[in-house]
Amino acid sequence: MLGIFFKDIDHTVFTVIMTFSWIILSTFNKFYEVYRYTREVYILSLIIRQWFLFTLIVFAFLGIFRIYHIAPKTVLQYTILAFLIIAAFKFALYYFLQKYRVAFGGNYRKTVILGENKKTLALQDFFNKNPEYGYVHKKTFSFKDKKNTDIHKCFKFIMEEGIDEIYCSVSELSNNQIREVVDFADNNLKIVKFLPDNKEIYSKKLKYEYYDYLPILSLRNIPLEEPLNMIAKRTFDIVFSCFVIIFVMSWLTPIVALFIKLESKGPVFFKQSRNGFNYKEFNCYKFRSMMPNKNAHIHQATKNDLRVTKVGRFIRKTSIDELPQFFNVLFGDMSVVGPRPHMVSHTNMYAKKIDKFMVRHFVKPGITGLAQVSGFRGEVETDKDIIGRVKYDIFYIENWSIFLDIKIIVKTFINAIRGEEKAY
Repeated sequence: MLGIFFKDIDHTVFTVIMTFSWIILSTFNKFYEVYRYTREVYILSLIIRQWFLFTLIVFAFLGIFRIYHIAPKTVLQYTILAFLIIAAFKFALYYFLQKYRVAFGGNYRKTVILGENKKTLALQDFFNKNPEYGYVHKKTFSFKDKKNTDIHKCFKFIMEEGIDEIYCSVSELSNNQIREVVDFADNNLKIVKFLPDNKEIYSKKLKYEYYDYLPILSLRNIPLEEPLNMIAKRTFDIVFSCFVIIFVMSWLTPIVALFIKLESKGPVFFKQSRNGFNYKEFNCYKFRSMMPNKNAHIHQATKNDLRVTKVGRFIRKTSIDELPQFFNVLFGDMSVVGPRPHMVSHTNMYAKKIDKFMVRHFVKPGITGLAQVSGFRGEVETDKDIIGRVKYDIFYIENWSIFLDIKIIVKTFINAIRGEEKAY
């Protein structure tokens, strides 16, 4: 299309500059933040705003590079045609997903509502009358008689029915009940949202969303749930992991494998089941750093652990043993940065005794993480260690950015060179 409208300009320079401009513009304009409940009018307004700003950028490009022979009419024809194609694709995908949900029942989320009043009944009506949005409403619980209402029966129903999202009327629940709902949701990987009223909510961050004309409050804002952020992080993960695999592991793997084989019998790579995104299990890969033993999947390495080989001590100290996990990143099971995944047995144990431990599974686990570069790496000696790790992991989940990822990677590299006290 460039060749048709702009024959006499450097297409490579134009494409590179426009691509970066598009990414920046889309981020600030929230162009890709379209959800199942987003209305068509809002999508159209996003497209028009994006078109207007992008057109200004194209004119600015022509002015900066002093390309005055291209008529404004040509620029408008180019941007209008481009955005007609983008709009057609965007609406086609939007309507396709709606039809897919109605026809096949796919891409849906099960919901319950806690509290019964005009607002919650309107929300229930919205769910039931708009199946194209992909919500399957299971039940609305009434809390009119607060003394005789057992919130734990609601929790039992939510678990038995596999509910994905919990909607609460703040005016119908007591403060203690709200606190219990929040804790239950955090510890069981459920999304909780509120219908706002005049009551105070003790949340750190609240995000407004609209389902038709109904305002909904999200308790926890997770940046990585936004489409553009997901694309940015996944792109970064693929590029970074490919770089490490091609330029580091390609020559380092044979050397490490040779030393592992010379010291002890057994495989070069070690595979272990761990819990990842949405609590799903996956095989996490490492260079083998221990003598083959039956307890590797149960007990963490401790200081002066006799199972660790001499080569193992070195590759653990320098974090070289973690390098095969870049294949996990490439496969999509992990990210370069994120909460560190635990052994399945440890995850089950901590989920029962550590409050909000399960929140870590709202995003993909990482090779390194904020907790690891903040002094919470390695063996969990006391509950204080795992509580500190969860605190940093939740902060990371709620405050993610590419720049935070880069900062954590740089810190990890520095710590690997210096050597860490708990890297054993």
